[in-house]
Amino acid sequence: MNYTAETPAVWNPAFTDAEDCMLSSDQCVILGQHFFVKGLIEIPIIDTDGVFSWGVWVSLSPENFSLAADLWDKPGREAEKPYFGWLTTELPVYSTTTLNLKTYVHTRPVGERPLVELEPTDHPLAVEQRTGITMDRVREIAAAVLHSSSEQQ
Repeated sequence: MNYTAETPAVWNPAFTDAEDCMLSSDQCVILGQHFFVKGLIEIPIIDTDGVFSWGVWVSLSPENFSLAADLWDKPGREAEKPYFGWLTTELPVYSTTTLNLKTYVHTRPVGERPLVELEPTDHPLAVEQRTGITMDRVREIAAAVLHSSSEQQ
């Protein structure tokens, strides 16, 4: 019921050993100038209590990234205002790019990934987040993701 991107779309394996780059399962810094956090775009599944989630990377300003990092392990961090960011994950099942969609990153309690809220536009991903998807759409996404993963190997 989920798909996750391992790195932001702009990550290059050559960054792995660079002193001014860092990639963890939750945060990423590129060349000491570009800052990212990983969060979840949650999409309700119609007629169920289920949720489909996309694990995505969002770029943050240096100030918001620093604040988020300072609060990362602090109880009560979910009271923080949402951070503005740009989606930095290309999701393979949309005909229109998902890169650079406007987002708000909502911090949740310690141990939970942030919730990524898309700006309410007519982009199909934003529409699905607002209106939900069917189980047939979940199966369609799963098939497309599995197919694109097998092509990359």
